[in-house]
Order: sequence, then C-alpha cells, then structure tokens
Amino acid sequence: MDDQLSRVFSALADPTRRDMVARLAVADAGVNELAEPYDVSVQAVSKHLKVLEEAGLVSRSRQAQRRPVHLEAEVFDLMTKWIERYRRQAEERYRRLDDVLAEMDTEKDPRTDTARGAS
Repeated sequence: MDDQLSRVFSALADPTRRDMVARLAVADAGVNELAEPYDVSVQAVSKHLKVLEEAGLVSRSRQAQRRPVHLEAEVFDLMTKWIERYRRQAEERYRRLDDVLAEMDTEKDPRTDTARGAS
C-alpha cells in the first residue's frame, strides 16, 4: 500500500469518500459543508478528508477563516492510465476471440448447414 495508486483506490473504496469526491468535483467546500448530508460528526468527516488528502485526492488551503477542500483532479490521470492499460488488453482479447469465432464460422461443414436447413 506504499504506492500512490494503492492509496487512491483504498481511499475511494469507501462510499462516503467517493460521495465527497463527487461533490468536490462540482465545487470546493469546507468541512462543515461536506459534513451536512451525512449522519456523522464533523470529526468523522475530517478523518475521511485526511484519508483523501493522504492519497493525494484533495488538498486544503486557507482563505481567511475558511479552509476549503479542493479536489486534485490530476490524480485521476494516474487512475485513468492504469485502467486504460487493462481496458486495451481486454479489448485485444475480445478482438482475438471475435477473429477465432469468425474463422470457425467460415470453416463449418456445409453438410451441417444443409442438414439443419432441411429439418
């Protein structure tokens, strides 16, 4: 779990944190704003934010009395590259399977097709 990708996926494994990330994708928010829809304490929300922050998904800044939480969208590039690699591999396997099935179709015994059509 030392690499960033593992920390990111681990942080996003929790539905509350995923929801926070979705809300932060719309706009920055303070801890109290983020805590509003949940039936948990502000301290619990702060713990969730700490996990997201350690994974590099969010950052906090200071604007006068306010400490808005900001989504670090570039972290999603790391996830996208990892997912894309496996998506391409899966597509290649499906393409090869399609080729094999098409080849099998053309190699069918004509008698089988005639017998099927006569029944």
